[in-house]
Amino acid sequence: MVDQVTSTTTAPDTNSIGISIRKLYKIFGPTPDQFLERVQNGMTKQELRDDHGHVLGLRDINIDMPAGGIQVVMGLSGSGKSTLIRHINRLIEPTAGEVIAGSEDVVKMNHSELLRFRREKTAMVFQKFALFPHYTVLENAEYGLEVQGVSSKKRRERSMRWIERVGLKGYEDNYPNQLSGGMQQRVGLARALSNDAPILLMDEAFSALDPLIRSDMQSVLLDLQQEIGKTIVFITHDLDEALRLGDKIAVLRDGEVVQQGTGQEIVLKPADDYIESFVQHVNRGRVIRCRTLMQPGARVDGPDVDPSLVIEEAARLLTVDNIEAANVVTSKGKHLGVITMNDIIGAIVPPKPELDADAEVATAANY
Repeated sequence: MVDQVTSTTTAPDTNSIGISIRKLYKIFGPTPDQFLERVQNGMTKQELRDDHGHVLGLRDINIDMPAGGIQVVMGLSGSGKSTLIRHINRLIEPTAGEVIAGSEDVVKMNHSELLRFRREKTAMVFQKFALFPHYTVLENAEYGLEVQGVSSKKRRERSMRWIERVGLKGYEDNYPNQLSGGMQQRVGLARALSNDAPILLMDEAFSALDPLIRSDMQSVLLDLQQEIGKTIVFITHDLDEALRLGDKIAVLRDGEVVQQGTGQEIVLKPADDYIESFVQHVNRGRVIRCRTLMQPGARVDGPDVDPSLVIEEAARLLTVDNIEAANVVTSKGKHLGVITMNDIIGAIVPPKPELDADAEVATAANY
């Protein structure tokens, strides 16, 4: 059963590799190297654009993306998230920095090494599907393997397996224009998975879909990730999607990382007003997990809950039996602590910030 709220960290398969991005800068313009040092020393994005006719895409990006996990990069339009993901397979050349995939620096690869890396180590799923309209579902799914020179029989076997896994069995002879948007995106996912690359890059992959289909595709991805354990980099502008999918989340603004961490860390401890504006309407009950709220204590007369269970589900268990507390217990039965209904309510509905004395007087004066 797919976790309907957020992914749980999966054990990476033997092919998974992590990604480490270090001091990555991207300046768009005719002479970016000329302005790199000044940007590194604090030149603003506006000054670079207005005074020098260059655009700052990324500034000093440092992110460690876990092997076998889902790293979400989110931000509003123009934040640099799509620019960032295109540095991982070097569709965009960096101005400076490192992109380490496993033990290889993608930035230092020569042409043949980069071509092999793109074909064998990465696969990409696009927002606009990017299917060949004159290819059938099967032919689209086989395309990456065909480029690699895999035999026709093996291409078909591998592609049919993933077509079936994404729920398109029986549609393999159809063309993209005979499919709905959600089905076309499943073809794109099957094509990426058929390559069996350890890194899966997904740039706003579900953004063009209707809400219900989008939620369904998120479930498909989470379900598949339990099986494949790929290193997935997922770009989105939607916080709910980020919280549901991401093992780790990095939030970008104007080409810079504003905050990164788990979904819980970002929701509970926003780094600044910008992040706080993102998370203020989040349903905390579907993000915060029992391990975060549990307190030390002996076993109580109540149900056992897994530490990864979201507190909304824990509250439902307690409410059904009209019980005030539950035991937080590992899958092997080890008692970790206790979580109470009062703690859950306090986390879901945080108290309003207290007004200082001057603010209280000003507020009273308005009535």
